[in-house]
Amino acid sequence: MARKRYTPEQIIGMLREAEVRLSQGEKVGAISRSLGISEQSYYRWRREYGGLKVSQARRLKDLEKENQRLRKAVSDLTLDALILKEVVEGKY
Repeated sequence: MARKRYTPEQIIGMLREAEVRLSQGEKVGAISRSLGISEQSYYRWRREYGGLKVSQARRLKDLEKENQRLRKAVSDLTLDALILKEVVEGKY
């Protein structure tokens, strides 16, 4: 089965709809089926995006991407430093 990716805006919209329907007395299972997602996805999204506005969610994703890029740069530089240190010590 093909996996569908939802944007943060779509996720927040679905969570808002689910909150309204939960307050009307519907069960989480029925809501998630009608939205076309699993209950696990609903709970994961609620944990990650619960209470966020669309602009905040977009900012969060941008910061996560930047953080990932910076971590990769630091790990590359650390690896280079370790290789150079071994070469200087003659352990190659």
